[in-house]
Amino acid sequence: MSDSKKSTNKVRKPFLWRRKQKPTSDVAVFGEGYEPAQSERSWRRPGLLKAAAVVLAVLTVLPMRAHGQFGIDLAAILAALQKMQSLMSTYISAPLNTINQYEQSVAKYEQQVMYPLAAINQAKNSVTQFENQFSQVSNLFHVNVSSATLPQSSNLESLLLSRNAGNVGSVSTQFQSVYGGVMQQNAASPAVRTMTDMTDAQAQDAMKRAIEIDALADAELKEADQMGQQITAAAPGSAPILEAEADVWVVRANAYTQAALAELMRTRGIDLANQSAAAKLATTNNTNNNGLINGALTNR
Repeated sequence: MSDSKKSTNKVRKPFLWRRKQKPTSDVAVFGEGYEPAQSERSWRRPGLLKAAAVVLAVLTVLPMRAHGQFGIDLAAILAALQKMQSLMSTYISAPLNTINQYEQSVAKYEQQVMYPLAAINQAKNSVTQFENQFSQVSNLFHVNVSSATLPQSSNLESLLLSRNAGNVGSVSTQFQSVYGGVMQQNAASPAVRTMTDMTDAQAQDAMKRAIEIDALADAELKEADQMGQQITAAAPGSAPILEAEADVWVVRANAYTQAALAELMRTRGIDLANQSAAAKLATTNNTNNNGLINGALTNR
C-alpha cells in the first residue's frame, strides 16, 4: 500500500493562469492530438476566485473617502439643529422672556416703591444724626458729681458712683466707717438695736443695688450704640433682625427697671417701718415714764 503523500502522480494545483500539465498516461493512450473534455477545464475557476480575492484585498487596503458623524450627512445634522433651535425659541425662550419681564417689574416696584434708594439713604443719615446725639447724651451719665470732702465719706461716695458691680462687696465696710455699726447690747434697748440693724441693712442694700443698676445702664447704652452703628450700615432686609434684637433689650431694660423699682419700694417700706417703730418706742417710753412718775408720787 503506497503512501499518498509520496506518490509521484500527485497533481499540483496551478496558481492563477499557469497551465496544468497533461498527464503522460493520457497522451500515451490517445496520442499526440488528444485534448481534454469541457469538465477537465475547470482548473480555471479557482484561479478566477483567487484573482477576485486579491482584488478585494487591494480595494480594502486602498484609502477611501469617509463620512464623519457615523455616516450621517452634515445637512441632516444642521436641519436637526435648526429644528431644535426653533422648538427652544417657541416653547422655552418665550416663557423665559415672560418670567424675566415679571421679575424686572417686581424688582422695579421694590426699588421705586417699597425700598427707594433715596429714602434708604435719608433714613441712614437720620440714624447717624441720632447716634451722634445719643453719644452726647450718654456722656452726661459719666459727669463727675462727687461732693463729699472727708476721706471716709469720699471713699463711700466713690464706691456708690463707681458704676462697677465688682465694688459691691466693699460697701458694707465703707458704710460702717461712715455711719457706724449697731450700738452695743447694753447701750440701747433690743428694739432700738433691731430697728437700727434693719435700717442699716436696707440702706446698704439700696446702695449696692444702685451700683448694679448703674452697671446695667452702661451695658444697655453700649449695646444701644452698637445697634445704632449696625443700623447705619445695615441692608434694608436685615432691619427686622435688628428690630427683634432691640425688642429683646427693651424687655431686659424693663426687667432692670422693675428691679430698681422693687429696691425703691423696699427702701420706702423700711422708712415707713422705722417711723412706725419710732412711734411704738415713744409710746413704750412714755408708758414707762408714766409708771415711774406714778410710783414716785404714790411713795410720797
